[in-house]
Amino acid sequence: MKNTVVKKLVIGQHSAPFPLLLGGMGVRVTGARLAGHVARCGGFGTVAAAGIGVNSPYYNGRNFFAADVQAFREEIRKAYQIAPEGVIGVNCMVAVTNYDDMVRAACEAGAKFIVSGAGLPMNLPALTADYPQVALIPIVSSARAAQLIARKWSQNYHRLPDAVVVEDPDTAGGHLGEKPENIGTGRYDQYETVRQVKDHFQQVYQKHVPVIAAGGIWDRQDVLQALAQGADAVQMASRFVCTEECDADPAFKQAYVDSRPEDIGLVMSPAGLPGRALVGNIERIRQADLDSGSGCMCACLKKCTYKENGDRFCIIKALDRAQRGDVDTGLIFCGTNAWKADRITTVQAVFDELFILSRDAHEHNRCLVVNA
Repeated sequence: MKNTVVKKLVIGQHSAPFPLLLGGMGVRVTGARLAGHVARCGGFGTVAAAGIGVNSPYYNGRNFFAADVQAFREEIRKAYQIAPEGVIGVNCMVAVTNYDDMVRAACEAGAKFIVSGAGLPMNLPALTADYPQVALIPIVSSARAAQLIARKWSQNYHRLPDAVVVEDPDTAGGHLGEKPENIGTGRYDQYETVRQVKDHFQQVYQKHVPVIAAGGIWDRQDVLQALAQGADAVQMASRFVCTEECDADPAFKQAYVDSRPEDIGLVMSPAGLPGRALVGNIERIRQADLDSGSGCMCACLKKCTYKENGDRFCIIKALDRAQRGDVDTGLIFCGTNAWKADRITTVQAVFDELFILSRDAHEHNRCLVVNA
């Protein structure tokens, strides 16, 4: 006999057995394999748009934007081959130059949801107007940002978000929606923000909008804590890197396994946002660009200090190197709990650990269990 810890997640017109959204990790870390298997196991599977055309058969070194769209459509198609009945969606960063094109490509390819952060996705409803079945999920770190998005969407498009991801900048990996000086001060209260966002939609719009907690979610206890504090679901990314199905090179995954808490810190992205990553090789990341003698390869970001004046490093090349297995000069984004990875496992094993309880565990945790 098996029982599940929690009930299904419903966002817009789509539902999955477990309240888990795969966090988008760009430049092919969350590609078709990982997204497809997360969806197959009962979560919301996410293909990350950022840089997906690099290292694809469609890219010839000069046609980044055309290759990006083609590779994105293909990756979504391949994810559905793994999970034909699953909930497959995408993560599209507002900060990328071809944001509008990638959102439209996702809709055309059959994405069931779009998660959008690294900026406020103020025009997302306009871009998806012909696809009302696609659920729209902005990422915020503050109640104020959620309120701004809701007011803009309501007034201009007569639509509200189908869900909201509240990302904790003190624990999340990758690009963070907060100023560096405000990260790690101890003042941020993620679950208070979760409750404020939920209350705002209920009080102002008389609507229940699912709120998803992101950042620092690693094990079953973290999931239960998030749900107990008012979240409707969790977003998890780092936990799925060390799975056989993750689209990154084995060396990328091993870097997580080998990492220690002190190896994880903040870097300033050329996008003008702080990011959390393994920081031991930051100087070598920069040196790799200097040694190559090449400048900006594709103007992938709307604003980029490397594109504008050669400052910092080319982020898409740094992320691509890491994804391919160059962990010496590649940038490896991760959350604060990445050091907890101690082996390479499978997506199904992670789901079982997070959500499935045996008969004995059910008896021990009966107050927390909901029958499947």
